[in-house]
Amino acid sequence: MSIFTQQSHQKPSSQPKNFQKLDTTNSAATNFDVVIIGAGASGLFCASQIARSGKSVAILDHANKAGKKILMSGGGRCNFTNLDVGPENFISQNPHFVRSALANFTPDDFLMYVYQYGILFHEKSHGQLFCNHSSNDILDMLLQECHQYQVHILLNTQIDKIEKNTTEKSCHNHQFFIKTSPTKKNKTNSQPITITCQSLVIATGGLSIPTLGASAFGYQIARQFGHNIINTYPALCPLTLTDKLGELLKNLSGISLDVEVSNSKITFNLPMLFTHKGLSGPAILQISNYWQLGESIFINLLPNINIADFLIKNKKSQPKQFIRKVLSPFFAKKLLSVLEFYFWQEVKDVELANIKDSQLVQLGKTLNAWKIKPSGTEGYKVAEVTKGGVDTADVCSKTMQSKLVDDLYFIGEVLDVTGQLGGYNFQWAWASAYACASAITKFRCI
Repeated sequence: MSIFTQQSHQKPSSQPKNFQKLDTTNSAATNFDVVIIGAGASGLFCASQIARSGKSVAILDHANKAGKKILMSGGGRCNFTNLDVGPENFISQNPHFVRSALANFTPDDFLMYVYQYGILFHEKSHGQLFCNHSSNDILDMLLQECHQYQVHILLNTQIDKIEKNTTEKSCHNHQFFIKTSPTKKNKTNSQPITITCQSLVIATGGLSIPTLGASAFGYQIARQFGHNIINTYPALCPLTLTDKLGELLKNLSGISLDVEVSNSKITFNLPMLFTHKGLSGPAILQISNYWQLGESIFINLLPNINIADFLIKNKKSQPKQFIRKVLSPFFAKKLLSVLEFYFWQEVKDVELANIKDSQLVQLGKTLNAWKIKPSGTEGYKVAEVTKGGVDTADVCSKTMQSKLVDDLYFIGEVLDVTGQLGGYNFQWAWASAYACASAITKFRCI
């Protein structure tokens, strides 16, 4: 048992319903030190960190609720970080980009907030930390932090245009002009308003799960200011099979087993799940980060057993048995029937003694490295994250500030940084937000 499961704290209070209300009749009330676009994990955390310093902060989001993706994460329990985080757990065109931020804000640093708010949590396998109660615990914590430090959160707000002040930079000149209009669900502000700020933070996330409000808006802003976008793909996503094998495997929907899944880049030893569309489960979600259309993956159905040796040994010790019988302890009946039909139909009624060693060896090798070519993924509608994004080549790894435009920052999933399954993407959200907030709050006018 993890030491973290032994903590005893009270559950955090309910989510605050009212934030600082924006007085649109007062021009000063629409001027902020910092505006953050995106009320997700990175945006909320960044806002509270900046507001602690006394700077005025506003968060803008077109959604009707903050932190929607947080609520559905981890099966409703929010896998909010991982105890073992390193650059090797992330994919980016620049694999070194994450080093500074991850080093300066660790899982232990985030846990300080979790303890402070009395959130009960536990460690699952591979260092993954989950809430005991609900993902709401993490969202409530972030919202309460924003409320405490008077962060303005403007939901149901559509951004129509962003302009940058081209005059000489001054602490008294607002650098960005953000023209907004209310969405149809906005019952608070009915008129378009222009919000100005000294620093602009893009925390819009990626394209994953559009039903929660995901869009390409963050990429559009980045392009507007001259940034390149690395091609985006659904990641941490189930793989589909549309060939004859896919039709055959539909019968196995709901069956899972521990496997080793690999390609030319990486290997994962985790559970795999058969679905009516193809393959899913942790092993498949992980490999999907490293898979490209047209490539094959290899599935070792019994990672801890050399099946060729096992079959040869059983041929000697149980010569009158059938392949199905000696493999039955390892596979569900339905799965075993499908494997038999697909791999050894011709010898299914032949005793081991009458099967050539070479045939058994070949069968064993095949089951230890089943080659499958997925037809695609289930797409952004179910992908947990987006691979690709704003090119990190033009973003400072220590501050998250654009190298092309002063006072413009990018944090979280909108960047070309994709974490593996297991809380790594949340830790990147916290770490990149902290790096950005630290940079902004250290800036002082003289």
